[in-house]
Amino acid sequence: MADTLYKRLGGYDAIAAVADNLLPRLMADPRLGRFWKHRGEDGVRREKQLLIDFLCASAGGPLYYVGRDMKLSHRGLGIDEHDWQVFLGHVNATLDHFKVPTREKSEVVGFVESLKKDIVE
Repeated sequence: MADTLYKRLGGYDAIAAVADNLLPRLMADPRLGRFWKHRGEDGVRREKQLLIDFLCASAGGPLYYVGRDMKLSHRGLGIDEHDWQVFLGHVNATLDHFKVPTREKSEVVGFVESLKKDIVE
């Protein structure tokens, strides 16, 4: 049996490192920063943990995601196509920062793209 994407990415610690790199990029972005403008430190920390759990569970890891689904958690935020493209640029930059191999990078980006219909309004 082939290894899960979770294993091939390096497991929990590697996925947590990606979240630790990606979230500050998104929050510092002049266009996307508005989504975190009025969030407290604890809320951001909780959101990051949910992101880690979601990514780990979605990649075949042994974690259970207990957060809301993507459609519900992004409804009403006004995320448009331009926001989405900027977000994807940050995802790719983070994956490149960690030198994620082509196969795994393409699986991660493909998975992220599959969420677009539930996130972009």
